[in-house]
Amino acid sequence: MDSSGQDSENRAYYNAFSKNYEQARGANDPGGYHDLLDELESEFVERFGRGKDVLEVGCGTGLVLERIRRFAKSAQGLDLSPGMLEKARARGLDVILGSATALPFADQSFDVACSFKVLAHISEIELALRELTRVVRPGGHVIAEFYNPNSLRGWVKRLFPPRSIAQGKRESDVLTRFDSPAAVARLLPKGTELAAARGIRILTPTAHLMRIPVLRQLLRHAEKALADSPLKEFGGFYVVAWKKL
Repeated sequence: MDSSGQDSENRAYYNAFSKNYEQARGANDPGGYHDLLDELESEFVERFGRGKDVLEVGCGTGLVLERIRRFAKSAQGLDLSPGMLEKARARGLDVILGSATALPFADQSFDVACSFKVLAHISEIELALRELTRVVRPGGHVIAEFYNPNSLRGWVKRLFPPRSIAQGKRESDVLTRFDSPAAVARLLPKGTELAAARGIRILTPTAHLMRIPVLRQLLRHAEKALADSPLKEFGGFYVVAWKKL
């Protein structure tokens, strides 16, 4: 399937998902599973993006972008779902409609371009990474998150059936790819070098465990402590920062 056809499928999926996307996110579950992911992702961006111009590709309803705005010089978001963007705009965020494989920005527009939980749903991933790299200035960084098959989350996804995410929509309705850390290394965009990596959701096999108060605190502490350890390569979400030369 070409990128335009895949964009149409993904747009329909996320427009449906947008109606209940924040049911267990943001203010509806402070300190919970998704809050932890948002925290670990935005902290990683802050390493490279404090006081700089940052783009988030696939910003959704803006939960991560809202955090980025607190430390960045400028924070702009892009998403292909009007339903998601409606909620991001309600947060007062600077967001536009667009595709990860054809970014509507000039070359070298940002210091950092980041993307979370988006590349896993794009078959033309090399094209998306080239686009992220294109819009970053020399010396800036591309931050990309991948779904890791070598993880507890990866095993759970293989062993259990796809979940329903909205009325008439299941996880299986969109392409979902898994790229191991070794595979990610081979996706290194031309003109970049590895700067850092982080593993997110290393010990948590399922988000439901973080609904138990005692386990919530234990898992939060453990995940934060291990995110940058050698165990990062077993994170369900493997995040890489590449520096543009």
